[in-house]
Amino acid sequence: MLYLTKDLFPVFVPLGVIGFYRYLWFTIKLLAWFFYRPMMPKANPTYRPEYDVTIIVPTIDAGEEFKEAAHSWLVNNPKEIIIITETKMKDALQELANSVDPTRIRVLTVPKANKRLQMVEGIRNTTSEIIVFADDDAIWQPTCLEYILACFEDPNMGGVGTSQTVKSVGRYQTVWEVLAGFRLTIRNIEIAASTHIDGGVCCLSGRTAAYRTCILQDPRFQYEFTHDFWLGKYPLNSGDDKFLTRWMVYHGWNTYVQVCKEAELLSTFKNNWRFIKQVLRWTRNTWRSDFRSLFTERVIWRRHPYVAFTMVDKIFNPITLLSGPISVIVMAADGKFHLPLWDIVISYVVWLMMTRIVKLLPHLFKRPQDIIWVPAFLIFGYYFAVMKIYALFTLHEVGWGTRAGIDQTPAELKEEKEKQAMEQQKMGQDMEKQTLQKRDCASQVALCAAVAAAADQQRRDHMRPRVKRDVSSRPESPGSAELIHHFSRQQEQQRQAESARVAAGVGAGSRPSSRRVENLQGDDDQEEVYEYYQDDELARYFAQAEAKRYSEGLRAIDRYGQGGSSSAGNRS
Repeated sequence: MLYLTKDLFPVFVPLGVIGFYRYLWFTIKLLAWFFYRPMMPKANPTYRPEYDVTIIVPTIDAGEEFKEAAHSWLVNNPKEIIIITETKMKDALQELANSVDPTRIRVLTVPKANKRLQMVEGIRNTTSEIIVFADDDAIWQPTCLEYILACFEDPNMGGVGTSQTVKSVGRYQTVWEVLAGFRLTIRNIEIAASTHIDGGVCCLSGRTAAYRTCILQDPRFQYEFTHDFWLGKYPLNSGDDKFLTRWMVYHGWNTYVQVCKEAELLSTFKNNWRFIKQVLRWTRNTWRSDFRSLFTERVIWRRHPYVAFTMVDKIFNPITLLSGPISVIVMAADGKFHLPLWDIVISYVVWLMMTRIVKLLPHLFKRPQDIIWVPAFLIFGYYFAVMKIYALFTLHEVGWGTRAGIDQTPAELKEEKEKQAMEQQKMGQDMEKQTLQKRDCASQVALCAAVAAAADQQRRDHMRPRVKRDVSSRPESPGSAELIHHFSRQQEQQRQAESARVAAGVGAGSRPSSRRVENLQGDDDQEEVYEYYQDDELARYFAQAEAKRYSEGLRAIDRYGQGGSSSAGNRS
């Protein structure tokens, strides 16, 4: 490389410094990984799987691989396995669970597929001390839970993760699965190094991670977990493992990762181009979570400075990675090298291949046949650098990307919100219409009741017998004794005047000046009824005496003329 760059050596000095830093950084990671040791189980542990562990599995489309994973979980002898799915998938998942173990596997549902809501539903139904979240295709070693629980001997331990490796979907691993294996090898080295150096980790992978139940059953955690928004408006469904890891760090809990064969899990990855979409989703989640840890919460700078530095390094990694090939390409195109172009290209590619093989040596020791895919890993590395930059500018896209129905894009969210608004408006109109109908019905019922009551009252009044009362025996009424005496005297004068007219031969058709109304014809118990008008002396007297308490003098006089007050009539 020195011979290749001697024409423009000053230009390549900064690039050389960057390269030296990166490989020094990688060497530090390798040394820390070499000296890392997992926590070993105790002979008499505080926590035992059969009493203290519940496995929670949020899923929507578990297939036959679930059976193999479930059998591996049951070998670890947990207290219970809870599967949470959406309502429409319950029958299929229940049948799948019954085929494995109907006594220790319980199926719960939520109305709509949403991983965080499914996880919270499982948390609320847990009664054990430790919760282990697992993917529906995560296959455990028989000693996995034993090694996970060993870390919880520390009372300040909040979360524990494990190392991973790839399980082939088919008979042979595809290039996509090999790339996933390369990435997992590098990740296992990084998390072991960070755990050894300062006890921190960037992320406890959601494929399998254990937490204390008391932390997760905190209502504040559950609210924040299910109301997680990027920039306050983009709801996050994926990235649950990043959130859980940050919660442990921010609230003072310790974390640990068991990087060892005894706790290593096998997991399937997409064996086609959809693996790219998985990586894009993980990259966006990493950007969001790292920004929050470094610049919003900032606790990680004090608690885990090495992990904070690795996050900063990842921010600049795409720039440093792309700077080398871009510089070589630009200078070769300008003809600034003394060597032929093909010589430059071959020399540079060989150098890059050698450096990548060094990074992948831990993986190649286990799977030497994967060395043929190192060129693909080299190409994927540069593609990944470009993807990271693209992901940085598309953090508002929160879709899952690889599973239909588990979340929605912003456009789908907007469409659903509009649909919900229309449904709510229609529901409000229907409720208003029903209210009006009920009101009209109530009015009709009240009107019918009033008519029936009036008719019944009229019938009772018609059937009530009339009793002839002596005026002198009536109880005192609002008219007072003086009014009664005056009324009686007027009646007597009317009778005397009538008798005198009859004696003088006055015709039967003459109308008396007192406007007497003829007696009602009927039985002996009928009483005489007299009608008085406003110009009568009695009416004027009554109006002056009782104007404040009776607004209609005519009705009051009629009551007295019919033989008693209203209260007396009621008593009769």
